Parts: sequence; C-alpha cells; structure tokens
Amino acid sequence: MDDRAQYLSLLGACLVLTLPLELAYRARVWRRPRRLARALVPTLAIFVPWDTLAFRAGHWHLNPKYSSGVKLPGGLPVDELAFFVAVPICSLLSYEAVRNGLAGKHPWSGPSRPSGPTR
Repeated sequence: MDDRAQYLSLLGACLVLTLPLELAYRARVWRRPRRLARALVPTLAIFVPWDTLAFRAGHWHLNPKYSSGVKLPGGLPVDELAFFVAVPICSLLSYEAVRNGLAGKHPWSGPSRPSGPTR
C-alpha cells in the first residue's frame, strides 16, 4: 500500500467495518438520509471553515507521508474533509447499533418476548 493512502484507507476501513451494523443491528443510518444530513451538515459547516483557517495559518497539518496531498480550494486537504464525513457516519452507525442491541433489536433475537414469570 502506498503510504500516502494510509489516512484515507483508515477512514475507508472505519466505514467498511461499521457498515455491517446497518444490517446486523438495523441501524437504518443509510435509510434515513435526512437524519444523516442533520449529523453531517453542522459538522461540515463548523469544522470545514475552522480547519481551513487552521491549515492556512499553519496551526494544523497532516503528515505528507501518510496523506494524499490533494487539497480543496482554500487549502483544506481532501483527507480532512473525508474525516468529517466518515467519523459522523461511523458514530451514527455505532450509536444506533448499540441502542438497538440494548433494546433487543437484532436479527438473531427473534420476536420479542414479554419478561417475567411464565405460567
């Protein structure tokens, strides 16, 4: 693997590893695009300008050995934009999987059964 693809590969691996949660725990993140947008838009609206300014001022940088080197207009590395997309998606998938798992909503649980003594 090219070292310059490591950062993007790591983000891709995070998405690939959390994607099965969509099916296994019925996370429904991809099936609810409005909810996904509500998670992504504020993140992008706040952190893309913030990081663009930080990169431009030299306060923040990515190691060129491990990042793609491709920059968006304004100087923000495309790797950083990918971070701001991948992390909220992975977080939502994980959150919904845990929430649904705790509620007993996973495919192998079968129909929910009432708790308590049976007669």
